[in-house]
Amino acid sequence: MTQPASSSPMVRRFGLLHATALNMTNMIGIGPFITIPLLMSALGGPQAMLGWVVALITVLCDSTVWSELGAAMPGSGGSFGYLRQGYGTEKVGRLVGFLFVWQFVLSGPFEIASGYIGFSHYLGYIWKGITPRQTMLVITIIGLVNLALLYRRIKSIAAITVALWVGTIVTVVAVIATGAMHFDAKVAFDFPPGAFNFSLGFLLGLGTASRVGAYDYLGYYDVCYIGDEVQNPGRVIPRSILISTIAVALIYIAINFSIIGVVPWREFVPVESHPQADFVVSIFMERIYGSGVATILTAMILWTAFGSVFALLLGYSRVPYAAARDGYFFKVFARLHPSQGFPYVSLVVLGVLSIVAGFVSLGMVIDALLTTRILVQFIGQIGAVTLLRRRAPDMPRPYRMWLYPLPSLVALLGWIFIFATTPLTVIAFGLGALLLGAVCFGVWSWNGRTWPFDESARRLANLK
Repeated sequence: MTQPASSSPMVRRFGLLHATALNMTNMIGIGPFITIPLLMSALGGPQAMLGWVVALITVLCDSTVWSELGAAMPGSGGSFGYLRQGYGTEKVGRLVGFLFVWQFVLSGPFEIASGYIGFSHYLGYIWKGITPRQTMLVITIIGLVNLALLYRRIKSIAAITVALWVGTIVTVVAVIATGAMHFDAKVAFDFPPGAFNFSLGFLLGLGTASRVGAYDYLGYYDVCYIGDEVQNPGRVIPRSILISTIAVALIYIAINFSIIGVVPWREFVPVESHPQADFVVSIFMERIYGSGVATILTAMILWTAFGSVFALLLGYSRVPYAAARDGYFFKVFARLHPSQGFPYVSLVVLGVLSIVAGFVSLGMVIDALLTTRILVQFIGQIGAVTLLRRRAPDMPRPYRMWLYPLPSLVALLGWIFIFATTPLTVIAFGLGALLLGAVCFGVWSWNGRTWPFDESARRLANLK
């Protein structure tokens, strides 16, 4: 099941540094800079950090699932290959793999679009009075620039990834250092009356905060999508995932408390009635150093936001390619650039869809992408790990989950909680999308005379 390096037409150039940079650039990105107001609004105060803790525990446990699968089956597409192998390549695995690619066409562009939306929000601090039409124009231009930079061979992309990562780290250090020097515990821990009164409303608010926190952490697995391009994947993939997750967890703690320890949360909660919530970190820097320094920091955040969407589109463009290459998606997506060897059709299609998705509100983007992804991808992969442990105990596993199956069970409970506390309309959207995907799978399988209609097709042919 493990794909040898020689069988891949792509060049393995991503080492541990490049892989970690890719993950961290994706994870940090624009997330913590645009979601703090959403997080605090979920429970109406700093107690919403509990949701961030729930998300952290879920992600840390889920990272061991990704590490075991990614190290054992390195290849382009990540989850697509894991789900197929886990559930059986010729039967149920075909359905699960198809549904993953189906939902990915929605959730992937939504996640990339969140970076474009965050970019446009912070640009609003520099470009005063930016209109909705101008915002859409900005999203379109940034999306096209991202496509242009990724339309090249992986060797130069690895160098660009590290450069963007350095910019991300510099931005984060500037925010954390400023917050540490001006932190006020009374401001940070200014809890409203009844902040911890347990009720159904508190539980739903905790779910909302956990959903925002989970969104902030998305990307700890990004290297798994380019497994064909990773050096020594059995060692590099799990290490880069673990290093990225722990490092970003520490960074997020510092960023969150830096901001709410300087800017009172009541000044940007609820988000709907506080326009400055769109660029709260810029306000944070302006309050301490003035508008000049705040503008420089805003430019750095814009750099960070672009680094995030760069990493996302790079990894996600490999998913439809891998599916098409193995006969699970439209053949045109399996095409590689004739001279530079990257999946250019998949890259362009996801890039364009991401630009279109950028015209939706940030809150809707976060809810939609998580709801469509949790059932098939995150929960599905937990099942895949369990099934592979039983069906293929001798399968080479360069990394094995510690304390198996405890981490996978904790991750499962976390994802179920996040999904169950999502607004019913969004749940209906996610389930409806999967149901439509199942119908399309049935039509596609019938036309191709593949499972579950392969035997029926043979009987029909014999009758004729």
